[in-house]
Amino acid sequence: MYAVRLWSVRQARLLESAYAGIERALKRLHPLLDQIGYARLEKPVAAVERMAKGFLFDCQMCGQCALSSTGMSCPMNCPKSLRNGPCGGVRPGGFCEVTPAMRCVWDQAYAGSQRMRRGATIGQPLKPIDNRLWGRSSWLAVARGEHQRMDPAP
Repeated sequence: MYAVRLWSVRQARLLESAYAGIERALKRLHPLLDQIGYARLEKPVAAVERMAKGFLFDCQMCGQCALSSTGMSCPMNCPKSLRNGPCGGVRPGGFCEVTPAMRCVWDQAYAGSQRMRRGATIGQPLKPIDNRLWGRSSWLAVARGEHQRMDPAP
């Protein structure tokens, strides 16, 4: 999975376009999804999301996806769970101080953001994790219009 995660960062521009298409489709599907019931859809959609994003990004299902703001590198893969940049202990070559065989998630995020069309958002702080959303589908939050772009924290 680690190799696929690194591939995803290298393909950040392609995945950014795919994510934008998925976002547009989900927003268009809102009336139908609302009629079916978001509560009813949560478990099956979260299961599909966990498989797809788990494979591509080693997604931790925090419910507040920041991939579009972090160069398609999930910040929740940081061993220290740092959501707003590297810890300062990045080893030479961009490797993690906690897991030396792993590239720093934030080193990868910066590299991925440089490949994206909107790469400028990498420097903006992300809002803290809302622990109540763990395991929930961020795709459904997008469809409901509740998923906030990772705007700077207040």
